[in-house]
This record gives sequence, structure tokens and C-alpha cells, in this order.
Amino acid sequence: MSESEIIDFRSAPVQRKAASLAAHCASELELIEKTFVFVRDSIAHSVDCGGTAVTCSASEVLHVGQGLCYAKAHLLAALLRANGIAAGFCYQLLGFEDEHDPHRVLHGLNAVWISERQVWLRLDARGNKPGVDAQFLPDGPEQLAFTVHPQCGEVDYPHVFAEPDPGVVLALRSHSSIAQLLPRLPQQLAFPV
Repeated sequence: MSESEIIDFRSAPVQRKAASLAAHCASELELIEKTFVFVRDSIAHSVDCGGTAVTCSASEVLHVGQGLCYAKAHLLAALLRANGIAAGFCYQLLGFEDEHDPHRVLHGLNAVWISERQVWLRLDARGNKPGVDAQFLPDGPEQLAFTVHPQCGEVDYPHVFAEPDPGVVLALRSHSSIAQLLPRLPQQLAFPV
């Protein structure tokens, strides 16, 4: 569980938030769920809220209170790592508007290691809205924000990466506004798969 400029889980704001989330949690699963729900519900998705700022690092996302799916995944991983829980990054290649849209973009989410079960559980803290209902279901089938339609050319990458995809980080760091970034969202993984 390494720290980086992007997953800056040792920064004071991230440490404080992680500690407040851990307070009164009786189990690892309770802490994971509480952290997931905080990022999903309390940190706005930039497009949904009409935000303009592009955030990337966990501390930026926490400070600004919004981010795209990738940035929210960075914050979720940092908060979990700050509490000693292993978390990684997963990606899907989706149609921009829907599965039939030929314009494909990467969607970022997380996987968290459930130590008592010795399994990775994928979580999608993108933020719910009509038609998007991601949930924390450790005992049931995963319920992510989007269903992948392989028959339409969408891809659900099965890998759990220790660090965010470099192409995602470059895209977030190279644009100063959401309006500039949206037409230039990453369309493929920079990581080999």
C-alpha cells in the first residue's frame, strides 16, 4: 500500500477524514462500507454537479469536494489505505453516452481487499443518480455503477492495479477545466493488460 503524489494518504486532511470514518466502526467491513458511502454520496461527481474544477490527488478531491470517477477512486483508495486496508484500481471501457455510443472512454473504480474473506471486492464510488445505483454488497453479486455490454464493444478489465493508470493521471493533470477534459477523456489503458 504505497503512497504517491496522487494517493497521498499520509496528508493531514486525508488522515483526519480517515480517522473520523474509522471512529466507532466495529469491523473492517463496516469501515469499508462507511468509507465507500462517504465518497459515493458526499463527494460530488463533477459532471453531475456542474463542477468546473479538475481534481486528481486524493487530498484535492477531499478539499474541493468533487471529482470525476477516477478522482473519486483516488480518494476512496487513499482513505482506505490510511486505515490499513488494501485498495486498488479497476477500469471499464464504456460508451460515452450509452453502450451504443461508438465514442469509448475509460471509467475508473476500485477494488478493496477483504482480509477476513481473502477476496477482492470491486466498488464504484462514482455517485448514484437516476439509472446509476452502485452499492456495497459484500455477500451478493457486485453492483457497480454501469453494466458492461461486451456485445457492443465495451470491456470490463479484470485487473486490480496498485496505482492509477498513468494515462488517466496525465489526462487529469493536463486540463484545467472539466469542459476541456470531457472531450479528451482517456480511451484506453496505458497499463498493459
